[in-house]
Amino acid sequence: MHHNIVVLGDGAVGKTALTRQFCLNNFPEAYDPTIIDTYVKKVLIDGDECELEVFDTAGQEEFIGMRDQYFREGDAFLLVYSVTSRASFQYIKEFRAQLLRIREASSVPIVIVANKFDLYNEREVSTQEGAELARVLKCEFVETSAKTRYNVESAFYIAVRALRKRPVVVKQTKKDCIIM
Repeated sequence: MHHNIVVLGDGAVGKTALTRQFCLNNFPEAYDPTIIDTYVKKVLIDGDECELEVFDTAGQEEFIGMRDQYFREGDAFLLVYSVTSRASFQYIKEFRAQLLRIREASSVPIVIVANKFDLYNEREVSTQEGAELARVLKCEFVETSAKTRYNVESAFYIAVRALRKRPVVVKQTKKDCIIM
């Protein structure tokens, strides 16, 4: 089974760090803004092998035009914010709204990821606020630390499990009818 997982969020929230920890077991120490990177990882989730293609997207506003393509191609989405940035938390609603302009809500598994859990002394957003936002938006929720690998795999596995739970939609093919 192959799944496309798209990682979205504001700039500097740790999207690349989260993705690299998951795919490469590597934490980048320096911040280097991403335009788009793609990683592939084979994993075993609940006894089933699957291949995840992870799209690490740009958070900067100047790359907003590229997002629509990934909104269409994604099977599941991680919406990432930093617990040390209230602004990045508030932007989660906008990312979800952009996504839902292109995709139907019921067909899109979304996991809200509260990253930088290890920076508890700099926290601006509580666990309760994150969980409540996820409840209101009908999304899954997990707190992570890309630096310490805390819940990194869980974030991606939750997305895959949500994919498996969604109803299967069978696309109808158009049939031609000719009346003579």
